[in-house]
Amino acid sequence: MRKLRFSLFGNAFQAKKSTSVQKLLCLLQEREAELFIDETFYHYLVDDLQIAVPEGAKLICDDQFEADVAISMGGDGTFLEAARRVGNKGIPILGVNMGRLGFLADISPSELPHTIEQIYDDNYAVEDRCVLQLEYDKGQPEGYPYALNEVAVLKRDVSSMISIRVDINGQYLTTYQADGLIINTPTGSTGYALSVGGSIMQPGCHTLGLIPVAPHSLTVRPLTLTDDTVVTLSVAARNHRFLVSIDGRSEKCSEDVRLTIRRAPYSIKVLKRSSQSFFGTLREKLMWGTDVRE
Repeated sequence: MRKLRFSLFGNAFQAKKSTSVQKLLCLLQEREAELFIDETFYHYLVDDLQIAVPEGAKLICDDQFEADVAISMGGDGTFLEAARRVGNKGIPILGVNMGRLGFLADISPSELPHTIEQIYDDNYAVEDRCVLQLEYDKGQPEGYPYALNEVAVLKRDVSSMISIRVDINGQYLTTYQADGLIINTPTGSTGYALSVGGSIMQPGCHTLGLIPVAPHSLTVRPLTLTDDTVVTLSVAARNHRFLVSIDGRSEKCSEDVRLTIRRAPYSIKVLKRSSQSFFGTLREKLMWGTDVRE
């Protein structure tokens, strides 16, 4: 049996799902896999859930680790954090859904035995997912400047709407009067962007979405761009500050800072079972075709 290395990341707020974690650890131990566990998740498993972690498991204290497969146990938010930790390492990420909807984390705990078997048999698919890179013309973003789902500029709290000037590849597009603006990848098209009227994009499409949040004008509609587009934003706000959200991680920004969003020089690899279909996931997660009158 060949040796594989697995890095494990998880949600530390789902104690009722502990049996699923135990199942995974047993599956990996049976195959004598080399295991690396995020330090915070490790202490949650051992100290809070009293789960026996296999001897020899190593802790991931920072982003300096290697693995053949990364496993995210939680919802899409946990997957996004795992993607941030994996970064440009090229490690495929398997998302195990411990929450509710889950488009990124779309493997159910009951499918784990078959999925692990497929991984060892090399019977799986890997999808390359576009990542966005955020840059400031003054200084640097406070946090991690890469987004798998979206970059959004938003008004702060209950303040009045903001003005967002948008330039596409150096050419002026328009100035949005809105609560915010989302620039999303195809992966992010089923996230925040979907909730404000954005179009669902098939993974692998070389496209980006430009979607205003509660625009003041009814003539403003979402726009689809090619993923080699460079988007520059200049924001004006009544209180002179606004929020920048990078995959849900928010930071304050001053209106004298111009933002540039472009495709990052690396992609995130998402591990899928060979039998999985994006369109099947849409039918299941969004209940397409379901007659609620029945």
